[in-house]
Amino acid sequence: MWRLVPPKLGRLSRSLKLAALGSLLVLMVLHSPSLLASWQRNELTDRRFLQLNKCPACFGTSWCRRFLNGQVVFEAWGRLRLLDFLNVKNVYFAQYGEPREGGRRRVVLKRLGSQRELAQLDQSICKRATGRPRCDLLQAMPRTEFARLNGDVRLLTPEAVEGWSDLVHCPSQRLLDRLVRRYAETKDSGSFLLRNLKDSERMQLLLTLAFNPEPLVLQSFPSDEGWPFAKYLGACGRMVAVNYVGEELWSYFNAPWEKRVDLAWQLMEIAEQLTNNDFEFALYLLDVSFDNFAVGPRDGKVIIVDAENVLVADKRLIRQNKPENWDVWYESKFDDCDKEACLSFSKEILCARVTVDHNYYAVCQNLLSRHATWRGTSGGLLHDPPSEIAKDGRLEALLDECANPQKRYGRFQAAKELREYLAQLSNNVR
Repeated sequence: MWRLVPPKLGRLSRSLKLAALGSLLVLMVLHSPSLLASWQRNELTDRRFLQLNKCPACFGTSWCRRFLNGQVVFEAWGRLRLLDFLNVKNVYFAQYGEPREGGRRRVVLKRLGSQRELAQLDQSICKRATGRPRCDLLQAMPRTEFARLNGDVRLLTPEAVEGWSDLVHCPSQRLLDRLVRRYAETKDSGSFLLRNLKDSERMQLLLTLAFNPEPLVLQSFPSDEGWPFAKYLGACGRMVAVNYVGEELWSYFNAPWEKRVDLAWQLMEIAEQLTNNDFEFALYLLDVSFDNFAVGPRDGKVIIVDAENVLVADKRLIRQNKPENWDVWYESKFDDCDKEACLSFSKEILCARVTVDHNYYAVCQNLLSRHATWRGTSGGLLHDPPSEIAKDGRLEALLDECANPQKRYGRFQAAKELREYLAQLSNNVR
């Protein structure tokens, strides 16, 4: 690849990189006392660092004892606050251990938004409550829409939160009862009655639902019950803890063919499970990229690790209400754009049809087929198949029809056959 860069530009690029590295080293020297202090201090025991002081404008408190007791510690470079400017997504790796367990396990910590997004959240709360961009959040929260359900309100209803986020773009009462019943940031979980939560807990629940509902997706569709999501552990202030799954799917892009076939089969199985399940909730993935999945190092299992953009449609409600064309199969339109991880969809249609091919489309186009592009590469996870597979042509034909169908309802059939074919290939290469 370096041969494509003119010599002068190549030298300039290297010079800029060296200058940036030199500047970083200078900053590290200038900040060496604070640098050493941040390395030695466990900031995860600091209430202000956890932004616990901003509650109930936060994500929960169920893990505060673990954080404040020093049971959660950053790994290596995560301790250096000087490097936070590189961590745009505010995602950290840490070690957690219970004293009685005698060991530590790896966890992932998330603030659920960038520094800018969190600052905008604060400003939004303050402006709604006081008309000013800055305020005491503790005093402001009871004066916002996040407190409208405080008191003796019995249920969280669709009318109160519809459209707040992808999770509740078209919520049913059944879905909202599930969210409340499985809400992990309360001691009284297990009841769908909103009035059983404390006022502060209701505000935390609603703020999470509006800002980034990922924790609620993980709690409502837990891995312990077989859903393909990372396990939710708890929160303290604006720091959420989930279990560490493994390396992201991208790291397997050039893995041996046998491994990639197995991963591709699992991805199609995930698409099927989220589309058709006994609970009759369709979970549509609106953001599908290699970074949003990870692979377990021991069991090789593919897990969704970013669930912010998941739309849940209640098929029972659709059948009951029978909106226009509710029983007409919906085919997602292929989007041949120049950007990475493109998807074309209508949220309104996803909410109004029982039979939808969106998840198959998203996985085939953005992860498996030759149309998948990511980090400057193309060809998808199933690139460069063995000669006998390539010569046979069936795999390429199924992938093309799944990503960009040429026949009416072709994607539905192609996805079914692709799952079967990948299962066959996976069994043959094991």
